[in-house]
Amino acid sequence: MNAEIIAVGSEMLTPARVDTNSLFLTGELNDLGIEVTAKHVIGDDRERLAETVRRALRAVPVVILSGGLGPTEDDVTRDAVAMALDRRQIFSPEINAGIEQRFRQMNRAMPEINRRQAMLIEGAAILLNDRGSAPGQWIEEDGAVVMLLPGPPHELKAMFTRQCLPRLERIAPPLHIRTLQLRISGMTESELDQTIAPIYKKYENPATTVLAHHGDIQVHLRARCPSEGEAMALLAEVGGKIEAALGDRIISRNGDPLEAVIGKKLASLHATLAVAESATGGGLAERISSVPGSSAYFLGGFVTYTKRMKTDLLGVPEELLDRFGAVSRETAEAMANGARRRTGATYALAVTGNAGPTTDGSEAPVGTVYAALSGPWETIVIHRQWPAGDRARVRSLGAQMALDLLYRKLNQ
Repeated sequence: MNAEIIAVGSEMLTPARVDTNSLFLTGELNDLGIEVTAKHVIGDDRERLAETVRRALRAVPVVILSGGLGPTEDDVTRDAVAMALDRRQIFSPEINAGIEQRFRQMNRAMPEINRRQAMLIEGAAILLNDRGSAPGQWIEEDGAVVMLLPGPPHELKAMFTRQCLPRLERIAPPLHIRTLQLRISGMTESELDQTIAPIYKKYENPATTVLAHHGDIQVHLRARCPSEGEAMALLAEVGGKIEAALGDRIISRNGDPLEAVIGKKLASLHATLAVAESATGGGLAERISSVPGSSAYFLGGFVTYTKRMKTDLLGVPEELLDRFGAVSRETAEAMANGARRRTGATYALAVTGNAGPTTDGSEAPVGTVYAALSGPWETIVIHRQWPAGDRARVRSLGAQMALDLLYRKLNQ
């Protein structure tokens, strides 16, 4: 059984909003064995939304809409679905009474405009909303199901979990979708695919997807089988072959990012970490500290963007900076040693580079990054020359290469 999800609202088409509801719904549907084959984001346009619903119903038996159930003129979901199904809307005294009661609990009178939320599409079942004023609706149409759910995530999640899941469980065929997510470090996307394509191309099930972003590469295996045991066995078969081919390039088998894997290792060793950053501007510390519980091993760091700050905070000698430059192997090494010396950390990572987009001629070329790791026995420095032209990408790759350097050392 397949499904499509439609997020409604012109605000969802702006850079300020992200559709997180569809991610939640996809996970819940997958657990039932329902595959999400398409997602749409539609603005506050009745005709366009109605046509999207019609197309979805021609393609799949489950259509879920989120948002657009408020009381204002730009809340068009009820109208659009009624148009798509060619059904009337009927005023529901039951819904209206519930909305009035909610306003009374807030010691407020219900505005007349909220009566719009009491309009029920003919034949729909009411999905009560105990967390907001917008009720949902469950509609069955020629063997298909259309769900209208509120946009606020805390309302949608409660309504879907309590009222939609039990209904779906009764109609969903026995199918189990299970996934395996491998995270890989230390190789490019093309190198990865060249290694594992001969394996996964032999299988239509599980489906394999390779995702890459700024040095972080993921391999997703997705198995669909009549039973959970068959799905897990298939993942073990194909995943085992891929793992054998990649070896220690795999950093996690449960989707954990590199910083989380490193954190667990540092905690198990009772080791601590500090950072010193220039080109990454705090991005390395942000990734490390984003892991819950990171205060157990992460002491903190220094963002030393100028030569003077490198000297004042990390003790990098002025003559070293004058001789080799701020972006150099020698400076990266001195930054890492200085961060470790100033904090007393077991390990210290440092990153310096030129992210661009321009250079004054005396600096290292744009895209140059050095990462250094200072530890109890030695200081290691690595160098990469990334393609120029994307400042954010160079900065992100700099943080990734530093973390990968630490990961490799911890797992020697």
